[in-house]
Amino acid sequence: MARQQHFGWFVGRGFGPQGWLRDDYLWGHRWDRPDLYQQSIKELEQAGLDLLIIEDSLSPGPASQLDLRVRGALGAPKLDPLLLTPYLFAATSHIGVAPTVNAGVTPPYLAARQFATLQHLSNHRVGLNVVTDVASSRHFGIPELPHDAAYDRAEEWMHVVRKLWHSWGDGAILEDTETWRYADGSQLDAFQHRGQYFELDGPLNALPFPDGEAGDPVIVSPGGSGRGLAFAGHNSDVQLALAPLDVESVRAYRAKIHAAASAEGRDAASIRILFVFTPEIVGSEEEVTRVVAASAHPTDSELHEVIERQSIITETDLTRLDLDRPLDVNVFGQHVSKGSIASLVGDSAGDAPLRDLFVRKYRKGSIASGQGFVGTVGQVADFIERLGDDAGNDGFIFNGDLHPATVHRILDRLVPELRKRGILRTSFGDGGLRANLADF
Repeated sequence: MARQQHFGWFVGRGFGPQGWLRDDYLWGHRWDRPDLYQQSIKELEQAGLDLLIIEDSLSPGPASQLDLRVRGALGAPKLDPLLLTPYLFAATSHIGVAPTVNAGVTPPYLAARQFATLQHLSNHRVGLNVVTDVASSRHFGIPELPHDAAYDRAEEWMHVVRKLWHSWGDGAILEDTETWRYADGSQLDAFQHRGQYFELDGPLNALPFPDGEAGDPVIVSPGGSGRGLAFAGHNSDVQLALAPLDVESVRAYRAKIHAAASAEGRDAASIRILFVFTPEIVGSEEEVTRVVAASAHPTDSELHEVIERQSIITETDLTRLDLDRPLDVNVFGQHVSKGSIASLVGDSAGDAPLRDLFVRKYRKGSIASGQGFVGTVGQVADFIERLGDDAGNDGFIFNGDLHPATVHRILDRLVPELRKRGILRTSFGDGGLRANLADF
């Protein structure tokens, strides 16, 4: 029997125009209404996925990049995923939802109260996708921090949020209808936090969670830098992992997270490390060959779309650079994810023309050969099974718009195949997101 794995979905566009740049948009769904997302997440829950993670970027971008970011709707507009989350819970019963929260600009008291509320309303199905984006700082009147300092701030933020969640003692809630005494104030911790980045007082004005820390919302974090991996080892229940998807790389990435967790005295096995994955499933081996061959020579418009997308990902306008000159990595600011830069540069020796890097990003490969992610449903299932069995992989996060066409394109044939192999769950328990993640 194959190793059972966990699966989720990452809305890489965030709460923005789902389906844009594809004919999917012509289905006519309103992306700024809840119906589209409720329909889609019902399908994800039916498919047996454990959680949905919603990307967000607070800023539409610097003034010099505004047109770049809005014309393809890749960076803006976006609405607040936190406010979409209750609609998603109303449409489902088991799947977890983790909207993105920015630890640099969202006050910890506000975040603790908002997510405590959602944890109760959802019957323990909410998560926090904690990011350290600093490019949005100018909109909030706070200074921009270097990469590692932003993680230091996020560590303090996370510490305070957890302390607020647990600022009501186990015996604080009485609900005594004989005396009409609801709670015991002596069991509340009116702590004072005076840290490097935050100053605030407890306790939190919200209900405590049953079961102590086991009742906390699930913490999700992305990150590929050394500092990001250390943050994950210290704080994360789910790591949104970006790495090459081969056995050796997956093992190495997992080892780094486990080492960071062990260094903090945590049970490394309790962290679910889920790798971002965007398969392209086609009907036959002949179709795999055709799709791969067609991608070898992108048109100028296809290449330009890649350049725009990489500009959004790296928060750097790459459209103005000379495509026939090598890429100078100094063009990226200190806040840009090291993983995003590495994903673009790859194993280039530094003298390759920028055009070659973009062509390589566009080019597709067959999943059977290990050169890409185009394959038949059997080949994609083989790949998933192999990483689970040979690399000890916990599972995958599919990346795509939260749109019915996108969901069905990836999952329609894959879900039955994974279930036949015993890889994908067929039912949920009743304990919420944390319990689902601990099922196996």
